[in-house]
Amino acid sequence: MTQAASPAPIQSTLLNETTGDAILHGYFTREGGVSHGIYRGLNVGLGSNDEREKVQENRRRVANWFELPVERLATVHQVHSPDVVIVDKNYDGSRPAADAMVTATPGIALGVLAADCGPILFADATNGVIGAAHAGWKGVLTGVLENTIAAMVRLGAKREAIVACLGPSISQASYEVGPEFVERFVTQDPSYERYFLSSAKPGHAMFDLPALTVDRLRIAGVRAETLGICTYPDTERFFSYRRTTHNKEPDYGRQISAIAIREI
Repeated sequence: MTQAASPAPIQSTLLNETTGDAILHGYFTREGGVSHGIYRGLNVGLGSNDEREKVQENRRRVANWFELPVERLATVHQVHSPDVVIVDKNYDGSRPAADAMVTATPGIALGVLAADCGPILFADATNGVIGAAHAGWKGVLTGVLENTIAAMVRLGAKREAIVACLGPSISQASYEVGPEFVERFVTQDPSYERYFLSSAKPGHAMFDLPALTVDRLRIAGVRAETLGICTYPDTERFFSYRRTTHNKEPDYGRQISAIAIREI
């Protein structure tokens, strides 16, 4: 296997300040992996057409950063749903169809994959509960953020003690949508019109998914921030589904964001 530099994830100031040494997290880029070509770097997408052994090695490197075996890196089969699963000490490596996970079990890293959608990491260090959610427009609109928070509360978290951070995702400047998309949002809530700006293309708009994400987190009662990093223009550090589509490439990689409670 070709050697590459160890992955060095981006971290959230809010999560670091509130979790101390009890919880470790990272928003990984595409740097530090072994994949090549359009998947160059740290592609962890099992659903991509990348070579399986390279994807597994990349996932092993992510787990190793947490000082965990790859079998303790939990991910789900993401389907743009509002569904959340609870991961516990009996985790068996399965990938159920869902878009968020929560746990109160130390020594398991919860990982969500993204390539423009929003990866959100959650933590309540006081009560020892963490969460991770994959939230594209459909997940945000149908409640994956609120469901993740509710699942954490069921495990013993306190809503007012939860902090959350949105990682690298597509920004408003790179997210043009059609009129039917806008209608879907304002039909649900007319105030959502504020997340759209007119684009240069007649009848289209630029959508601010990160702002909607952070606002819904805060309305749900948790402290939240965004890293403010856009995946679309940064070809060196991030995979982007929309960029791949615009470039007419056959497939794309996925980066991972993960969080774990340290084992004592």
